Amino acid sequence: MSSDGIPGPVAEPPAAPAPGTERYDYDLVVIGSGPGGQKAAIAAAKLGHRVAVVERRHMMGGVSVNTGTIPSKTLREAVLYLTGMAQRDVYGASYRVKSDITIEDLFARTQHVIGREIEVVRAQLLRNHVDLHAGRAAFVDPHTVEITDDDGRRTRISGRFVVIATGSRPHRPDTVQFDERTVVDSDGVLALDRVPGSMVVVGAGIIGIEYASMFAALGTRVTIIDKRPTMLEMCDPEVVESLKFHLRDLSVSFRLGEEVAGVDTGSRGTVTRLASGKKIAADTVMYSAGRQGQTAGLNLEAAGLQADKRGRIVVDEDYRTAVPHVFAVGDVIGFPALAATSMDQGRLAAYRAFDEPARELAAVQPIGIYTIPEISYCGRTEDQLTADAVPYEVGIARYRELARGQIVGDSYGMLKLLVHTETRELLGVHIFGTSATDLVHIGQAIMACGGDVDYLVDTVLNYPTLSEAYKVAALDATNKIRAVARFSEV
Repeated sequence: MSSDGIPGPVAEPPAAPAPGTERYDYDLVVIGSGPGGQKAAIAAAKLGHRVAVVERRHMMGGVSVNTGTIPSKTLREAVLYLTGMAQRDVYGASYRVKSDITIEDLFARTQHVIGREIEVVRAQLLRNHVDLHAGRAAFVDPHTVEITDDDGRRTRISGRFVVIATGSRPHRPDTVQFDERTVVDSDGVLALDRVPGSMVVVGAGIIGIEYASMFAALGTRVTIIDKRPTMLEMCDPEVVESLKFHLRDLSVSFRLGEEVAGVDTGSRGTVTRLASGKKIAADTVMYSAGRQGQTAGLNLEAAGLQADKRGRIVVDEDYRTAVPHVFAVGDVIGFPALAATSMDQGRLAAYRAFDEPARELAAVQPIGIYTIPEISYCGRTEDQLTADAVPYEVGIARYRELARGQIVGDSYGMLKLLVHTETRELLGVHIFGTSATDLVHIGQAIMACGGDVDYLVDTVLNYPTLSEAYKVAALDATNKIRAVARFSEV
């Protein structure tokens, strides 16, 4: 596999157009250079096709690199390091690397990483002979897009196939007045001029909870509001309860099942009014009320397409839209809207456009949530298995029982395995704690290859590591299965 993340060597220069395709400037035109668009372009280039990517001049790498995944995860690492959070179990609750953490401290590394990632994306596209067009794209007809650059100049290019990978932006309710200072969205939070003393986070989804945990770790008094009765409802309830416990320990308050009626701003800060009559004062309000597909300026009607009220485009299992030669990938098609899944969607869309064989392991795609502490899972939850009447057993390993857990100062982490009691196959892996988003891939690989819990029982894992949690949890599950069989003997 190449460093581009696409199988095969660096693409050779595109071959001459295939007979019948000469009327198009390119075999594939990709709108957007985020994770999905980038991988679609590179995959098609490696198959020997002529490819173009259209992207706004200052957005190379898309939302993921500039305002989404990369800056938020870099910010998280800065918070963990500067606050000393990861070492407090070892050195005490008052341990900090820096006592007075400024916004400049937090974002210095973020800007450095963003700059490097932009250059990496640009270099990967150029070395695979992908043409880059700077500007905003809009459809003229189903095969042609018009590109308007920053100076207003317009050019047109056509493609045999088109991939829409324009990503998303934060959804902004009409009832809220965003002032980019005290009332911000998840993009605006990256432009704050100081660490707020108090913050209201509206929305208990992935992005909202990630930022809530980061600012809580910095010492900000955070209140989380969501009209839904639970947060991170896609996750294992036991894991969510563990996260809530730790967030409460950081003085986070929860107002779940509550709806925001409005936000008032003044010289001293904000007052958030709830439909129940409660009022919450805070320096800053961050809205994380979902995402909106960035399709407004694409003139989709000219291509024979339309988006839903959230700007999302409907696709089939091949990521093909209602117009057969137009594909869409990433956030613009909705859930799961993660950088990792978008990358694979882009690769698969390109392969399927050009009839290249490809497999998708959608059933074992991992979900990573970069809260403090982090969460990751793969497969099904206990609630789903119970609803489907699947017989299963639970195996638990706690980091405090592992030597590595003591070494890294994580006494709260846990790994949960869900095992079919009859076939012994792994049905789900749920992890909470240090390196959860890395550890989940071990369980994912076993599940994808059809392995069972006995592989984990029989294998030898390095010591001391957090990976040992898999063996501890596997033994826990198999011992429970064995006990049931023994107690069932006549």
